[in-house]
Amino acid sequence: MKNIKNKIVSALFIVAFFMSSCEFEGTNVDPSSVIDAPINLQMTSLTTNVGFLAGSDLNRYSSLIMQQYSGQSTGATTQTQFFEQYQIVGSDLNNVWSSIYATILNDAENIIRGAQSTNSPHYSGVAKILKAYTYQLAVDTWGSIPYSDTQKLASNVKPKYDLDETIYTDLIKLLDEGIAEVNATTSNISPGMNSTIYPGAFATSKLNWVKFANTLKLRIFLHYSEKNPTFAKTKIDELVNSSAVFMTGNADSFQMNFINAGNARNPIDQFETNRANNLVANAKLVSMMNEKADPRRQFYFTQLPANSGLYVGAVSGAPAAPANYSKIHTYLRGILTGTAYSGAAPIRMLTFAEYNFIRAEAALRFNSPGTAQTFFQAGVRASMESAGVAAADITTYLGANGVLTGSATQQLEQIINEKYIASYGVVSEPWADWRRTGYPTLVLPANAVTAFVPRSLFYPQSEIDLNPENATQKAGMNTKVFWDTRP
Repeated sequence: MKNIKNKIVSALFIVAFFMSSCEFEGTNVDPSSVIDAPINLQMTSLTTNVGFLAGSDLNRYSSLIMQQYSGQSTGATTQTQFFEQYQIVGSDLNNVWSSIYATILNDAENIIRGAQSTNSPHYSGVAKILKAYTYQLAVDTWGSIPYSDTQKLASNVKPKYDLDETIYTDLIKLLDEGIAEVNATTSNISPGMNSTIYPGAFATSKLNWVKFANTLKLRIFLHYSEKNPTFAKTKIDELVNSSAVFMTGNADSFQMNFINAGNARNPIDQFETNRANNLVANAKLVSMMNEKADPRRQFYFTQLPANSGLYVGAVSGAPAAPANYSKIHTYLRGILTGTAYSGAAPIRMLTFAEYNFIRAEAALRFNSPGTAQTFFQAGVRASMESAGVAAADITTYLGANGVLTGSATQQLEQIINEKYIASYGVVSEPWADWRRTGYPTLVLPANAVTAFVPRSLFYPQSEIDLNPENATQKAGMNTKVFWDTRP
């Protein structure tokens, strides 16, 4: 049965890559001109492209900014080293923008329209949830972006920009619609193995989608913690005190699994394989974990020297050969055989561990339901279990590091620092946490081209060129998204 399932998944990847092979420039695409593929095939394309989005360029930008990865090279300066120095320019964002607007969001809109015409609310519900996740990621990256006009491109090929705060408000409505449609009692057709996220019988997987959507709402509300703490507390408390269901275990984590088959391998592993391990472990993350003898290190990083039990990270902006540092390991790249990784590790986008850290922070800062201590330990445990840490090692670690102590500020730092470690490889969210809280503390790379850690990214050059009436380039990457009010 497992072999049959793997063959099905392999076939779905092939279909997804075929469907997503047509690239578009900018957002100036008429969705009515795209081949009207059946919604079951478009669901495969949609879920696959969401997974690849979260494991590709944005993953590298945010993880380099947050000093989880470090960019190194055996020779000439590489892209990853430039990005680590904050040399991220508009043209670097062209592919990301195109993937979001011309591929993912077009797939989502086509599925929503197709589902409405075929009375298949389960499909439109999933598409709306994925649409909300994608826009949340985009807002957190750029701030104000095209939203209300974007999927009306047949009549408007130069969409206006909506305020980031306005979009955030609408995302909650979109998630509520998605949940209601996923829970519909009847649907002519429903997603199944054609979804590369939460694959399987929809009678079972629909609960995963609802749990994810509710947990995503918690993430969104927590982003208001500095901008409007009263609003954050009110909305979080309303949600957790309602009948809403949330993630209850690692099996509920929002992630996409990959397989050891060519381009169906995890994009982090593909990048490392094709770029001679240009990304290595960063000294910031490694040092935090070394200080606590963190048992996740054996899964996160390679040992240096081999079999020494030692882990060495590269200081951001201090170029040297990758051989001098621990490499990204099995947690993000899959099983190691000889010198090759399987590429079958999942891309994790919103995990059960994150859910617990959200609840821990809300309990600490807003006196929201539950105790910060309980959720804090649950977050650490979930992360370690997901990594494959032995139960005895988890117990030992929690015995030494599992108690929140000190002032409320010090306890918040403990929570965010552990969340940072647990969120290794999760696109953007550690960056969002740093922008909100200032944790973990970061030191500018010695050769950084700016005097600040980026608060957002430049708009893509393709958008500036193709939509000049509405798109204006930022003065710098110190432009903040609306919820980022920290100095």
